[in-house]
Amino acid sequence: MIIAVDGPTASGKGTIAKALAAHFHLPHLDTGLLYRAVGRQCLLSGGNPDDPVDALTACTFAPELLSDPELRSEATGGLASRVSIHPTVRQALFERQRNFATQPGGAVLDGRDIGTVIAPEAAAKLFVVASVEARAQRRFLEMQAHGRDVSLEDIAADLAARDERDRSRKDAPLRAAEHAVVIDTSTLRREEAIAAAIAAVDALTQSA
Repeated sequence: MIIAVDGPTASGKGTIAKALAAHFHLPHLDTGLLYRAVGRQCLLSGGNPDDPVDALTACTFAPELLSDPELRSEATGGLASRVSIHPTVRQALFERQRNFATQPGGAVLDGRDIGTVIAPEAAAKLFVVASVEARAQRRFLEMQAHGRDVSLEDIAADLAARDERDRSRKDAPLRAAEHAVVIDTSTLRREEAIAAAIAAVDALTQSA
């Protein structure tokens, strides 16, 4: 069984995907981490994330980079959004994601184009959303907990800019897949969002 969980940054899709993986005993892949690694590698190499050649070169990042805590920073998230607009980068990472999705027994993947591009045949497709205000507040508290000095206003502006880039890019824009169940987590507690996601997957797979 393949479960696709898509949505914008800080919508709660990662938390939901991990919970679904644990509940249904499936492996999980945060595909956004791959793009963050490309963005981070581009920066470390002195490249320009807006240059398709530099971004593609950064796709050869070392596996150890995936454990770099800096990948979770707001700055790296912005870099990921910038490198992800390049079709060559998306193609370079496509096979890695596709192989993970189609492994025996299935998997849970979260990202922005899982249900539309990576695994359109997924048994369950979720599209997790939340208001910019709710997402900014969550990310602000997360950054504070990690001792990062950021302002709520800057985070909200960055999220809005990322949303626009992700929705307007020519290749694999951020959008809900056909037949995807939309879950708005703006006012939901963590447990409520997870419960709603599990119920949605159960309903989708039982009716298939």
